[in-house]
Amino acid sequence: MADDYYTTLGVDRKAGKDEIKKAYRKLAMKYHPDQNKDNKDAEQKFKEINEAYDVLKDDQKRAAYDRYGAAAFENGGGGAGGPGFGNAFSDIFEDMFGDFMGGGGRAQAGGRGSDLQYTMEISLEDAYLGRESTIKIPVNQSCEKCDGSGAAPGTGEESCSTCGGAGRVRAQQGFFTIERTCPTCGGAGKIIRDPCKACHGTGRSKKEKTLKIKIPAGVDTGRRIRLAGEGEGGLRGAASGDLYVLIAIKPHRFFKRNGADLYGRVPVPMTVAALGGDVDVPTIGGKKTKVKIPPGTQPGTQFRLKGQGMPVLRSDAKGDMYIEVAVETPVNLSGKQKDLLKQLDQAMGGNAATKHSPESSGFMKKMRELWDDLTD
Repeated sequence: MADDYYTTLGVDRKAGKDEIKKAYRKLAMKYHPDQNKDNKDAEQKFKEINEAYDVLKDDQKRAAYDRYGAAAFENGGGGAGGPGFGNAFSDIFEDMFGDFMGGGGRAQAGGRGSDLQYTMEISLEDAYLGRESTIKIPVNQSCEKCDGSGAAPGTGEESCSTCGGAGRVRAQQGFFTIERTCPTCGGAGKIIRDPCKACHGTGRSKKEKTLKIKIPAGVDTGRRIRLAGEGEGGLRGAASGDLYVLIAIKPHRFFKRNGADLYGRVPVPMTVAALGGDVDVPTIGGKKTKVKIPPGTQPGTQFRLKGQGMPVLRSDAKGDMYIEVAVETPVNLSGKQKDLLKQLDQAMGGNAATKHSPESSGFMKKMRELWDDLTD
């Protein structure tokens, strides 16, 4: 029995599981009997490090060891030197050779086809209405010449002589038996002596597939539509993968979308904003609707048009449309128009800041207060 398990593995008593496992793996490779066939001391050392790791890898055993020492496992205590030896090394063995282990059983004859993803750009109007679209994608499908078998017409598969049809072979390494995928048949258990010339034995050939996609109303960017069995064909007749159509909505020239709601910005002449009036705005459905602008409307004011937004996916509900007013200052004025504006400015006189321009009045008031504070 090892004198001190932590010392044996060369780790601190506060070491974590990963550190203990790393130290054990390094020592196990160094003192493995296969690497030291004529060294009895190495064999003994190998047993000691396995004994130590078997205890320290287990939280309950480690807690018992920390409290009572090796005495906790004497008289059948279920720990070091006994059955735990095999369990300890098996953990590292799985790390090293896990890719060779298949869990037993025969490998399937060919694998399922890969899933594919196709990004489809649509307009916001298409997302609003929903539509059916046709796409063309290049894909590997079952070979028509050999019906997906991979063998030339009139021939077939033969049992693999290397693995005897099991799909896996075993090799002895010291006192371990390693099982891995058969290198001859690739795990299929069968081989093709006379491969199909059209697909070179793969059972698949590249084709362009035409598919119809139904786009539901209300779909948004990032939504995926799954078409089962429309992906890559499987090897040698195995099941096909799936096709995922990823939706991407193109930017709209007027609307911005947030969920089921739409937002638009409408320019309004200064006179309409001041006196009031109606403006025509487009809807995503392709029609026009009027928005009533009340007198004195300020820039940035929003108007809500209920139910004029996007459909909610798989629902009868609809979002709203929000129109933001952008008040336009007139440009390219004639001399007469400038004179009229000057007359308006004079008519408003000193009351303009308080009576006719409430936002400017509030701003100027705050500026005066700030100036007074700075000069005090």
